[in-house]
Amino acid sequence: FARGLTPDLDEAQLPNRALLGAVFKLGWLMDNDKGGTGRRVRINWRDMATEELGSVYEGLLELVPTRENVGRTFTFAGGAEARGNARKVSGSYYTPDSLVQCLLDSALDPVLERAEAEGGPPELAVAAILDLNVIDPACGSGHFLLGAARRMATRVAQLRNPDAPDYNAAMRDVVRNCIHGVDRNPMAVELAKVALWIETVEPGKPLGFLDANIRCGDSLLGVFDLKALEEGIPDDAYKPLTGDDKETAKHFAKRNKAEKAGQGLLDFASGGGALPPARLAAQMDDLRHLPEDTVADVEVKRRKFAAWVGDPRRYATKVACDLYVAAFLLPKTGGVPANANSAMIPTTGHVRARMGGGTIFGPLEAAAVDAAEFARAFHWPLAFPEVIIGKGGFDLVLGNPPWERIKLQEQEFFASRDPDVASAPNAAARTRMIKALADAEADSPARRLHAAFEMAKRVAEASSVFFTSPKDEDPTKIDPAKVGKARRYPWTGRGDVNTYALFAEHFLNLMRDGGQAGAIVPTGIATDATTAPYFGSLVASQRLSGLIDFENRAGLFPAVDSRMKFSLLTLGSGVAEAGFAFFLTDPAQLEDARRRITLSPAQIAAINPNTKTAPLFRSRRDAELTAAIYGRVPIFSAELSGGGWQPDFLKKMFDFGVHKHLLHFSAMCPSIDYEPLCEAKMIDHFNHRYSTYADMSDADLKTGNARYATHNELSCSDFEIHPRCWVKHTDFVDRMEGRDWDRDWFLSMRDVARATDERTAIFAIRPRAPSNDKLPTVFIRRPPKEVALLYANFAALVLDFIARQKVGGTNLASFIVEQLPILPPSAYSEADLTFIVPRVLELSYTSHAMAPFARDLDYQGSPFAWDEDRRAQLRAELDGWYALAYGLSRDELRYVLDPKEVMGADYPSETFRVLQNNEVKKYGEYRTARLVLAAYDTLVAGGMRARVEGYR
Repeated sequence: FARGLTPDLDEAQLPNRALLGAVFKLGWLMDNDKGGTGRRVRINWRDMATEELGSVYEGLLELVPTRENVGRTFTFAGGAEARGNARKVSGSYYTPDSLVQCLLDSALDPVLERAEAEGGPPELAVAAILDLNVIDPACGSGHFLLGAARRMATRVAQLRNPDAPDYNAAMRDVVRNCIHGVDRNPMAVELAKVALWIETVEPGKPLGFLDANIRCGDSLLGVFDLKALEEGIPDDAYKPLTGDDKETAKHFAKRNKAEKAGQGLLDFASGGGALPPARLAAQMDDLRHLPEDTVADVEVKRRKFAAWVGDPRRYATKVACDLYVAAFLLPKTGGVPANANSAMIPTTGHVRARMGGGTIFGPLEAAAVDAAEFARAFHWPLAFPEVIIGKGGFDLVLGNPPWERIKLQEQEFFASRDPDVASAPNAAARTRMIKALADAEADSPARRLHAAFEMAKRVAEASSVFFTSPKDEDPTKIDPAKVGKARRYPWTGRGDVNTYALFAEHFLNLMRDGGQAGAIVPTGIATDATTAPYFGSLVASQRLSGLIDFENRAGLFPAVDSRMKFSLLTLGSGVAEAGFAFFLTDPAQLEDARRRITLSPAQIAAINPNTKTAPLFRSRRDAELTAAIYGRVPIFSAELSGGGWQPDFLKKMFDFGVHKHLLHFSAMCPSIDYEPLCEAKMIDHFNHRYSTYADMSDADLKTGNARYATHNELSCSDFEIHPRCWVKHTDFVDRMEGRDWDRDWFLSMRDVARATDERTAIFAIRPRAPSNDKLPTVFIRRPPKEVALLYANFAALVLDFIARQKVGGTNLASFIVEQLPILPPSAYSEADLTFIVPRVLELSYTSHAMAPFARDLDYQGSPFAWDEDRRAQLRAELDGWYALAYGLSRDELRYVLDPKEVMGADYPSETFRVLQNNEVKKYGEYRTARLVLAAYDTLVAGGMRARVEGYR
């Protein structure tokens, strides 16, 4: 490009040419896409919206410069070494404006309407709006803050002067008084300030002072309530981490416990040596309302803010908070100190001494402050005391927080720091290269890099302990009123924590009574077992205002997997009914009233009584039909007076990760002491021989790519699946210990499941044999014929229709199965057994391996022939029977089979679309629908009626 612009440049002027080329690319694009003419198109920087800076910023973060030619030139890396500068590491995420506006509709508008209504006359309504406090605790480049500020400023300007609204003045006032943000990435913080400055430019006035509004730090890590300092440092802070000395950790844990028990509470009324909380709040409130009309005003505000930050009594509180967090972060090494006063690991005594006006060992204080600042610990009462302390929280909390695991990834850390380490061929090679850094010369760049890596790794590990501390044994029995202030995340701080779940709980904590919150989080927040306690608490306490679920198939988040499901979660107070919409691909689809559903806490509890998690309804009709079924049929785990199923799940008989040392992967059985291990992919409805590893390559055996059994193989009653993994018989016996199961067959289920697959709930009765963690087994200690009834129920289309409303990800977890509506044993008559059991027998007993099950059903004959047409007919008859048993009318059954056939082609729901498409392709028709409806009609003609009275 540069040569074309300046053809007279010679080779000596190559740097100038490169510079001109860069300038050209800043001003022009080449129209080459989709049949473009290759013409130059000028970039219109003048009309670029402020929030588009966020998109530019996101792109810059993903560029990883690498040096070449012995440092003389550089380029931008791709592949593995580029991962470290992606949004995952920076904590910055650019959110499409359509989603931002959708969330503002549900979260901000009610807050503004309430403030305006409570304010009364226009001047008081303006004051009420300007008294609101809005926070994005993971603000990135400020997209949500800009959107909120614009709406608020528009209201203020119109209220002040409807005929000639002064938007610029209103925007300036809103940002100064109302807008707050936090981000752990310093560059994001600066960009958010720039974006807000651009939006608040007012002729004749200086740029506003935003240092007190937009802060840098890790929103999740730090002291949230100063009363946590009263309770003392949690015992979990002294849990030995990688590299710690256990005896040292044990000593300080004991010392900390004694200090917590032996000293009184802090006197927050007088403040001791620290600044009392009320004073903290009042001082910052006064500072926030200082004018910013002139350069001198801004400079005065800047100096007063610096003086407030540096106030010795405030600093004492800050050091106490740093000590609290550093107890988790600092290494537990060095043994028992010879002098108790020279300890280098903080305990509760140090916190109380510093808060009380005393001093502590100087090197300890310095180490604690350095560790907390390295981790960017953020202490909310010190950052925004006028809101957290003075008002009890924010009026509105908004954002799209990071969706990441806490564990540090080596490749990501080294990607922008040492690409050679990041792109190592395997983990072992990477480990050797990291060790070489540790062995480098003292104070060399390599040695410093290794030290930074070790510290970052420790911060990640210690943060995980902080987030999950103190421990609660049963999250379903948490009493929020009894949770200590040290317990920041009682609902989501458990297991392998994810930042999105922690932020979801943090949003709730940041709200004041009567406030609102809106977050973009994975839909797992409402459906997963790990977040069920949190979501259940929202439902039970009437804090859930709305959940709008999206699939990413339309690429709303271009850099996120298209299969990802995420939601706009809105929180409030005293919400009688929550609004829902599911499986959207575009916010505009919310205009379709058929997609919108309202559910009360009681209705959610009726559908998922154990967990209070959200069902995933595509349409209002789905919700109505599901609710009607739950009104008639009890859940699987229900304890009924007539006797329930009392399921006992063995979830992880052999886990490929946990029990790796017990597994033997081989195409051939090692010896007669071993048994074949069955995997989830090997079963299907009424088929324990669905897939096999027979005749597969070594590569397929290694990756787990089994093949489907052929029709000829299934037609042979001697054919059995061939595994890729074997376990010793004695280990299998050990894993079955205590199960009290004497049958030679198991009822198992596929854990891997999706609501968009051909079928979702897939169970099979199979020969007694070990299985992997993706194939849990359900023990039902009732007569075999009753287990056959349950098996038929699990395979029914109507049951699968319900299951598809429950699975939000890729797992059919046991807690979902426990809450499926299942006919109880008492629902069946002898005539029902006569109809169902023979069909289950014929569908299941197709090989000699299933003879034990057949004998337990009192059948002594040979296996049944594998006849596809016959099997389709038998399954259709069972589906028709269960449709009537669940109380479905014929039209309701038609809806279950294909909603669009009943409601119209544009109806926003689907049930078994993949099954329908596959059958149309194979048979030229939706065969299952025809056979099931015919079977239903035959049963009705024979006298069976829909059982609408229920089984309760």
